[in-house]
Amino acid sequence: MNSVFRNSALFLLLTITISNLTSCSGPAASNNGTAEAPANPVTNTQADSEEAKKNPNYRPIEKAVDQAEIKNLDGSVFHVADKRGKVILLNMWATWCGPCRSEMPALVRMQEEHRDLGFEVIGLNTDDETVEDINTFAAQMKLNYTLVWADTALQKALLGISNFGGIPQSFIIDREGNLRGVFRGANPADIKKMEALVELVVSE
Repeated sequence: MNSVFRNSALFLLLTITISNLTSCSGPAASNNGTAEAPANPVTNTQADSEEAKKNPNYRPIEKAVDQAEIKNLDGSVFHVADKRGKVILLNMWATWCGPCRSEMPALVRMQEEHRDLGFEVIGLNTDDETVEDINTFAAQMKLNYTLVWADTALQKALLGISNFGGIPQSFIIDREGNLRGVFRGANPADIKKMEALVELVVSE
C-alpha cells in the first residue's frame, strides 16, 4: 500500500513539474474560468487537423480583443482591428517566464520568414514591466517583433477565449479578423503545430 501511495505521489509531482516547464502562472492567471471558448478556434490539439484546414467558417475574434487599446512602448496605442489585412500572432508573455523564453526563437523565426507576406508577431507583456526592462530583455533575446503592454481588460478577454490561466499563450488571427489558432504553453510539439498553422494561414 505504501508503494502505491508513493508511486501516486511521484506521478503527481512529475505531472506538476512537466506542466511548470511548459507554462507559467502569474498576472495572466487571474481568469475565473467562466468565459466560454469560441465555437471554432483551432487549439493545440486541433491545429494540424484536416477539418481545421478546410473549414472556411472561422469565428471572428471577439470585439473585446479586436477593439482593445494596445499600448506601444512609446506610449502610442493601436487596435487589433487596425491590422486587418495582416496575419497576426498575439503572444502573451513576461520577462520572468521561462517557457515564454523557450518559445521566443520560434516567434523570431516566424517573424523573419513571413514578414514580407504580411505577418506580424505582437508580444503582449502581461506584467507592469518598465520600458527599460522590456528593451533590455528584447536585446538579450534578439527579438525582432513588436512588444507592447496588454492591459487587464485585454488579458481577461484572451483568457476567456483560451480558458487557460498561464503564459505563454498565443492567438493566430487571419487577414479577415478570424481566430484561427489558440496555443497554450510552450510544449515543443505545439510550437511546431503553431509554426505549421502560421505557414498555412499566411499562404492563403
